[in-house]
Amino acid sequence: MEVRKTPDNRHRRTRRGVVGIESAIVLIAFVIVAAALSFVVLNMGFSTTQKAKSTITSGLGEASSAVEIAGQVTAKGNTTASKIDAYTIPIKLASGGSSIDITSSKTAVKYFSKSVTYDNIFKGVLASSTYTDMDSAMTAAVTASYISAKPGVGSGPSATGAFIYFTTNVNNNSIIDAGEQAVLAVAYKNADRPAALDQVTAELILSSGAPLTVIRNVPTITDTVLNLG
Repeated sequence: MEVRKTPDNRHRRTRRGVVGIESAIVLIAFVIVAAALSFVVLNMGFSTTQKAKSTITSGLGEASSAVEIAGQVTAKGNTTASKIDAYTIPIKLASGGSSIDITSSKTAVKYFSKSVTYDNIFKGVLASSTYTDMDSAMTAAVTASYISAKPGVGSGPSATGAFIYFTTNVNNNSIIDAGEQAVLAVAYKNADRPAALDQVTAELILSSGAPLTVIRNVPTITDTVLNLG
């Protein structure tokens, strides 16, 4: 009679246990590697998103002007000559914008009409005082040698020029801060004065942001003070 040997069940269970532990170790290793790769991918994603945000913010800042018009554009009319002697554009810091330096080395004013074109007529800033009207600011500009004479008086200035004066200046410097208001003034020499139906364009170019372009049509000269809108 043949005697069959019974398999050793304890040995079989031991081998199955070792295989299970090895599988668990491999699975844990895969999980750790996957977690590490996920962290790297997420970190790269966050970094890319931050760079994209910075680029977009910078682009928006350059696409928008640092300053904006803060009221009505007003002109000084010469009813005798039927022309404009000078005009002013009130400006202030754009909403949410940072302070901007408007010194002559960092600012330019391009001007053109139907008859003349100038690449830069900006002369400087009257920052030591504030002014309540165009006439007193023109007098100060003559003293500062920004223009040679007051526009509309005698032969007027020898050259068309632009300057900035403040109506509100907290720090008495050449930087427009939040809450301050300045005025861009253009004074014409007699030969450059625009007449009725002419179109005048002033482009204020600053060290940052897009230029502020102001286009106005000259109405019929019927008064010494004209609202250009």
